[in-house]
Amino acid sequence: MITAVVGTVFIAAGAFWLSFTSLSDLARRSGFDPAQAWVWPLIVDGIIVVATVAAVALARSRVAWYPWMLLIAGAAISVAANAIHAIVADSIEVPLFLAASVSAVPPLVLLAITHLTSVLTRHDPARAAAPASAPVSAKKPARVPITAAPPDPQLTPAAPNRSDASSLRALGWSNSAIARHLGVHPSTVGRWFRDRVVAPAMQTSTVREGTTDG
Repeated sequence: MITAVVGTVFIAAGAFWLSFTSLSDLARRSGFDPAQAWVWPLIVDGIIVVATVAAVALARSRVAWYPWMLLIAGAAISVAANAIHAIVADSIEVPLFLAASVSAVPPLVLLAITHLTSVLTRHDPARAAAPASAPVSAKKPARVPITAAPPDPQLTPAAPNRSDASSLRALGWSNSAIARHLGVHPSTVGRWFRDRVVAPAMQTSTVREGTTDG
């Protein structure tokens, strides 16, 4: 890792120096004062470095496209300018359109880098790092069985009987709920319902016996 980092630094320094000298000479040939020509390569290659760092900082932001656009544009200008310098190196003067293009680069870079500063200033790292909230899935509420609400205890009849128990049972009440409502033991309620079942059975049996005897 250390070897790779050191090698990268040396390669970047060498590439920057060669590009710096070529672009400085191109700026000087395009009409820049020799004392100021060295600033032009700093503008062109400098925006590549700044845009690269900004692209990393805004990697998770929706505006990450802007530093990447600046990075591509800066790299294209640098490559084109170095190639043009090799073409015009043997001539004393450069074409007017080339000189005009070289002179137009600084104000364009100033505009682009100012907007990049504004984008970086408005960027909120905490909001960008926060994970996206999971969408709430629309689920149908569970169906709750409709049962009769227990009546007010103050309305409990003073003398519970089997007919009251039968009426509550018809509403879907359990034996325990009926017992609590009528103030009796659950076994009593169970016995009432057993008697209701046994009594008709006994009456049917007696009727059959009487019919047989007749």
